[in-house]
This record gives sequence, C-alpha cells and structure tokens, in this order.
Amino acid sequence: MTAEIPEAPIPDAPNARRYEGKVVFITGAARGQGRAEAVRFAAEGADIIALDICADLPTTEYAGATPEDLAETVRLVEQHGRRIVTSITDITDFDALTAAVEHGVGELGRLDVVVANAGMTTASLSWEIDLDHWHATIDNNLHGAFYTAKATVPILIEQATGGAIVFTSSVAGLKGLPFLADYAAAKHGVTGLAKTMANELAKYRIRVNTVHPHGVATGLTVPELHQKMETRQDLGLLFMGSLPDQVSQSEDIAAAVAWIASNEARHVTGIQLPVDLGRTNR
Repeated sequence: MTAEIPEAPIPDAPNARRYEGKVVFITGAARGQGRAEAVRFAAEGADIIALDICADLPTTEYAGATPEDLAETVRLVEQHGRRIVTSITDITDFDALTAAVEHGVGELGRLDVVVANAGMTTASLSWEIDLDHWHATIDNNLHGAFYTAKATVPILIEQATGGAIVFTSSVAGLKGLPFLADYAAAKHGVTGLAKTMANELAKYRIRVNTVHPHGVATGLTVPELHQKMETRQDLGLLFMGSLPDQVSQSEDIAAAVAWIASNEARHVTGIQLPVDLGRTNR
C-alpha cells in the first residue's frame, strides 16, 4: 500500500531570502549536486563561487564535467539575479584551489558558507582495487575535502562573522558499502575530519557538518558497480533503502545542505545528516 502513495514533489527554494548578502563557495559545481546547490543558494539570495575541474578523471568510468556544464551553472545562477565567480580548478592542487578561493572572495567581498562537494568513485572488491584507483579516490575525496577546508577556514576566522562548512560525505561514510572500499575509506575520513573541525571551530561560531546521500540521480553511472551487484546479490541488498523511491534527486541534497548551512540550524554542528531514503536505518 505504501508504494502506491505518490512521492512528494522535488524540493523547491522557499520564498524567504535567508542567504541575502551571503557568499557560498561550492566545489564540483558544474553539474549534479554541486549545480543544484549553487542554484538553491542563489534562489535564496546568495552569490556563488563555483569551482570544478571540468575534465575527465583517468580512473573513472564516466565522463567528467565540461566547461559547458559550468557555463550552464552560471546561466542558472544568473537567472536568479545573483553574481557568480567560476574557476576551472583541480581540488587536489592546493595552491590553485587557494588562489581560486581568494579570487572569488576578492570579487564578491566575503565568504559565509563552504560546500565541499567535489568527488569521484570507482567500483571493485576491496582486494581487487587498482592502486592508482585507490590513490585517486583518496586524493580527490579526502585530500580534496581537506584542502577545501584548509583554504577557506582562515578566511572565515579572519572575517569574524561565523559561518558554515558542509562536507558531502555519503552513506559510505557511515556504513561499509561493498565494492566501494576506497570510496568508503575516503568518506569515513571526511566524516571524521568534519567532527574534529566542528570541535575546533565552535569558538569562532563556524559550524561544520556532513551530509550523507545514497543513490542520487545525477546522470553519472558506474556500470561496473551494477554488474558486480548482479553477480553478488547478497552484497547488492546492502544498497537498499527503506523508502520506496529508488534514488534521490540532486535537489533533495541541495535542500538539506541549504538548511544545515543556514541560521535555522544555528545550534547544529558536528552531526552527520543522512539524506538516504532510510538506508542508514536498515
């Protein structure tokens, strides 16, 4: 009976302009969750600093974002009458990342929210992971998240107006999902990083939290993961949520990020917020 109840509409931005006068920095902003987050924050009044590598990654099975994708993010943000500064930058290059942040802050005048969203994944049983895949996943998903925080925290502290950092972790940052050992290791690392930083930055009123999506319809697929799930159905069951919907939309994640970064969540720090169709509760 439950499965026949229609799914609620995709979340839309509320009428309140709760980010008016704020600037939000987002990595991986050319498409998917990053683009949805940029558009959501812009719809609520924020100006955006958007960063993406806009290139294929050698260890992934799916095509990377393109400059045209990033240009579409610009168009969608500007539709809301907001300013956006973009940079085609690799988050694993700390110097380039820092320069991109400083340029964006210089153009827009401040920084209020940091969304460390960029990441990538591959799929193999843990002992079969190629070493170059392991290192690339850790480098992008963990080192890139740390570099993003390291490049932005000094600005937030010096600004002395508080702020929020939201790391995109994953259900794999809370659970041992099969075929994703490198990804799970990185995302568990991101979860631990955020919990530690939440304690360290509380005195500055900088809140740090993680959001944990599960399956999200971003248009990116990992064919090898689905093939492996078919051959190991005992492990494939570990990916199932409890809600009848098979996947979330990018807007679902963006809505959660926009809430947890807002003043409505001003007393929320150091938590892990699943947006996962009930997966972590199973």
